[in-house]
Amino acid sequence: MTAATHSTLFPQVPDSADAVLEGLDPEQRAVATALHGPVCVLAGAGTGKTRAITHRIAYGVRAGILQPSSVLAVTFTNRAAGEMRGRLRQLGAAGVQARTFHSAALRQLQYFWPKAVGGSLPRIIDRKIPIVADAAAACRIRLDRNELRDITAEIEWSKVTQTVPADYAAAAAKTGRESPRDPAETAQLYATYEDLKRERALIDFEDVLLLTVGILQDRHDIAEEVRAQYQHFVVDEYQDVSPLQQRLLELWLGDRDNLCVVGDASQTIYSFTGATPDHLLDFRIRHPGATVVKLVRDYRSTPQIVHLANGLLAQARGRAADHRLELVSQRDPGPQPVHTEYADEPAEAEGAARRIRDLLTRGVPAAEIAILFRTNSQSEIYEQALADAGIPYQLRGAERFFDRPEVRKAGIALRGAARFGGNDSLLDGAVDLPSQVRAVLSGEGWTPTPPAGSGAVRERWESLAALVNLAQDFAAARPAATLADLVAELDERAGAQHAPTVQGVTLASLHSAKGLEWDAVFVVGVAEGMMPITYARTDEQIEEERRLLYVGVTRAREHLHVSWSLSRAPGGRPNRRPSRFLDGLRPGSSAAPGRSPYGGTGRTSAIEHGYGIPAGSPAPRRTSRTPARCRVCGRTLSDAGEMKLMRCDDCPSDMDEGLYERLRAWRAEQAHRSGQPAFCVFTDRTLIAIAEAAPDDEGELARIPGVGVRKLHRYGAEVLAICAGRDGHEQDNDD
Repeated sequence: MTAATHSTLFPQVPDSADAVLEGLDPEQRAVATALHGPVCVLAGAGTGKTRAITHRIAYGVRAGILQPSSVLAVTFTNRAAGEMRGRLRQLGAAGVQARTFHSAALRQLQYFWPKAVGGSLPRIIDRKIPIVADAAAACRIRLDRNELRDITAEIEWSKVTQTVPADYAAAAAKTGRESPRDPAETAQLYATYEDLKRERALIDFEDVLLLTVGILQDRHDIAEEVRAQYQHFVVDEYQDVSPLQQRLLELWLGDRDNLCVVGDASQTIYSFTGATPDHLLDFRIRHPGATVVKLVRDYRSTPQIVHLANGLLAQARGRAADHRLELVSQRDPGPQPVHTEYADEPAEAEGAARRIRDLLTRGVPAAEIAILFRTNSQSEIYEQALADAGIPYQLRGAERFFDRPEVRKAGIALRGAARFGGNDSLLDGAVDLPSQVRAVLSGEGWTPTPPAGSGAVRERWESLAALVNLAQDFAAARPAATLADLVAELDERAGAQHAPTVQGVTLASLHSAKGLEWDAVFVVGVAEGMMPITYARTDEQIEEERRLLYVGVTRAREHLHVSWSLSRAPGGRPNRRPSRFLDGLRPGSSAAPGRSPYGGTGRTSAIEHGYGIPAGSPAPRRTSRTPARCRVCGRTLSDAGEMKLMRCDDCPSDMDEGLYERLRAWRAEQAHRSGQPAFCVFTDRTLIAIAEAAPDDEGELARIPGVGVRKLHRYGAEVLAICAGRDGHEQDNDD
């Protein structure tokens, strides 16, 4: 670990206000020193906007211009708020409130509710869907699971846009929003949902904002009390503000203008939740005298990645595009982005895993690699490909680090060891801080080498390993630190949700990747129908899809891989084409709309034995492919699951039920031994296919889709033994 890395992880608190400004570029310094009046910061991806605004707050506090308790910094996620609190603490401005809109509003609502309404605040529900289902039952409307989810989303959109049930149909028509049901039915369900909440004395997530707005509007004394507390406001990701959040902000401000907003219209990707960049783009109209600073120096990505990102926006249309920022990379040149076409989705997933394995071999940490996709449903195939390759991964959006059971238990153990100090038998012989932490966490399941597999056991080990690594970095930055000092650091990080890095490739949707960055990023599934998504029909919706891809591309620091597949499943019709957003940007393609980059087919032909090769390479001749047909009725198969079985789902099965059950029992044991999910051994479909085929040798087993070379080598002998009527464990003693 270098000294530079130590200073980044645990920097020394600046000793003066002027020291806070050190290291800022001219534009960031202009932001940091603009402490009066309305300020609008237009900040492109990777330009250090969080650095600029946290240094602005810290500079104001350290210079005595801002009182920490009078500043409220708001953003949109707990992670972003936690990161902001952590940075402010490191800059010597620990008393500043950094919260999400909802957490700030909830705090005020809980405090003022007894005074404004009386009694205790109604219970806040965690999930709307059960009440939406009750509303549907009360209205005698049948909704399936997807419709329940979609109606819930419509209710959320209505509330953040301040649309009441009676106005829903007109508002949806005006905005071009497609209702999942007849608009009148949706409005009826919305109204009934609200009635049920009132009857049960419940409120939901959006009600927190609505009720706070209502109290501040109706009770001027309470509004003045809030304004007396908070006199200076900073809003991050201002392009994502909804009309309801904007109204709350206006009530917080009153007639003052001590407001700093930061945003990028080209990263507006949450319009489905009511977010709009209009508040950002109209800021100078509402505040004619505002100070405006543009941040365009990109410190994150190489010139090659920035060039591709700028190219994506150069083709954009609409109001946000008219205000796009042309990024200028500040980094040394790096490798060109790789564009790869694959025959099908499994090949694309295997190709990504193969390239990730190469990056790991070259020294890129797993935690610095991400696979980004358009929808969460794409995750499973990449989970399996990484598990097959023995590569650890973590799903973005999972339980917060400090809320994990193993992390909480580890904290208790470390706290106990710190309390007993040298009298703890676990610490015998452990002289320095890292060895003490390793000794304590060994009792919680940490080992010097990771366990096999990538399931729950591996995830627990990764959590503990992250704490071990944090202790090493902490001790390197503060050689005299004790175990008690580390426990205090962990407590502060938990309060700020400032988690240490977990070693594992990140799998995330493009939406959830906003605000994050990695050394290497794989943006997958970049084909028409997925990017832009099929249901994006209007010009505005398609442009938001383009911005979503832009967000994905700008997450990468050095290595960027963009890929797509020509069909969904092996043997499927290759009728997909790369996303229109890549036209003119990927090698060999033309920017002219509707034209194929390789001629008149509308598809590239970079396919070789089911594996992708970089687009722009000489295209091999496409070999003819025999369509997969049902072995029972002869129908052409297109569904991946049916092709795995080589029969239609509704055609009769000749499966050996006893063999299938023995295979299931064997799979469960394998999963338990390796600490990974059962599907990572073999999926249900593959087990059924094996039980139906009852292969006699490796050749027959290898021909079953879902087996593959790696699994054949790892499990082949045991599976064949089970198929032959043996118990499948005869090989264990030979390992």
